[in-house]
Amino acid sequence: MGKQSRRKFSADFKAKVVIEALKERNTIEELAKKHELHPNQITTWKKEFLSNAHTVFENSKSGLVTDDNEKEKEELFKQIGVQNVEINWLKKKLGIDLLPNFGK
Repeated sequence: MGKQSRRKFSADFKAKVVIEALKERNTIEELAKKHELHPNQITTWKKEFLSNAHTVFENSKSGLVTDDNEKEKEELFKQIGVQNVEINWLKKKLGIDLLPNFGK
């Protein structure tokens, strides 16, 4: 037989399993069987989750700032830059000053 590769679990899956474990509606053994995991794995994820729970509220006042927001912000700044270049190019191409008194 060939070597079996390790399974990789997403953060969403791990969080779902840990939250189920914290609710204590089922035993760790029952959850392990349901999700085809070893009970020690669930216990490890649960300890890691609880030890890092405080970090949810550290980054912002609302706790909702994410990498996605930063990526979106960078993308918007790029678009603004591109638009400024296009506007300046159009001004030169047309040979006119669209806003002659602006900023003076």
